[in-house]
Amino acid sequence: MFYHLLKYVLLGPSLRLVFRPRIEGLDHVPSSGAAIVAGNHLSFSDHFLMPAVLKRRITFLAKAEYFTGPGLKGRLTAAFFRSAGQIPVDRSGKEAGQAAVREGLGVLGRGELLGIYPEGTRSHDGRLYKGKVGVAVMALEAGVPVVPCAMIGTFEAQPPGKVVPRVRPVTIRFGEPLDFSRYAGMDHDKAVLRAVTDEIMSAILSLSGQEYVDRYAADVKAEEAERERAAKRSRSRRTPRG
Repeated sequence: MFYHLLKYVLLGPSLRLVFRPRIEGLDHVPSSGAAIVAGNHLSFSDHFLMPAVLKRRITFLAKAEYFTGPGLKGRLTAAFFRSAGQIPVDRSGKEAGQAAVREGLGVLGRGELLGIYPEGTRSHDGRLYKGKVGVAVMALEAGVPVVPCAMIGTFEAQPPGKVVPRVRPVTIRFGEPLDFSRYAGMDHDKAVLRAVTDEIMSAILSLSGQEYVDRYAADVKAEEAERERAAKRSRSRRTPRG
C-alpha cells in the first residue's frame, strides 16, 4: 500500500518533475513473472527513479546502513525503506553475501521483480566497475532472465555527497532480457558465474556508454581513501607548529 502511495502520489510525480526522465526500452521488462533488473549505480536517486518509471513493483536489495542510521534522520530513513518494501543487506563478509542471495531468491520465488546493482556500491566517479557474482548466482539458481538497465545523467544530477539533486533531465534505458538457461545447474561453477556476471556488465556498459574499470568499486574507493589519509598525514607533518 505505502509503495504505491509513494510511487503515484508522494514521490513519483516529484521525481518526474525534477528529473524529467526519458525512458527507453521499457517493453523489455517482463510484464509478469520473476526477473532481475540489473543496473549501474551512479546516485542515491537511482533507488527511486527506476521504480517510478516501471509498470510493476520492484524490490531492491538495499545496503543495511540505510536501516541502521542514528538519530531521527536514521529512523525516518529506515522506516521509509522498510515501508517501500526494500530489503536490508549487510555487505561485509562472505556469509553476508550468502544472506543477500537468499533474500533475493525469496523475492524471485514469489514471481516478483528484483532490482540489484552488481557493482555492489555507488560509483564515486561516474565509471562502471566490475560486477560481483551474486547476480549470476541468483539468475542461475532461480532460472530467471536478467534485464540490463542503464541510468544516464543521475551522477551529474546528484553525485555522491550532494543532498539536493540538480534539476536536469536523465535517461533510463532498459536492454533486452539476457537468457542464461544454457548454464542451468552450474550456479556453483566459479568460472560460469564470472562469465555470466561479465556478460551482464557488458550489456549494461553498452547501454550506458560509461568508461569501464575491471576492478571492484569498493577496492578502488578504499585505496583512494587511504591515499587521502596518507596525504593528510604528510601535510600535517610538514606544517610547522607555532
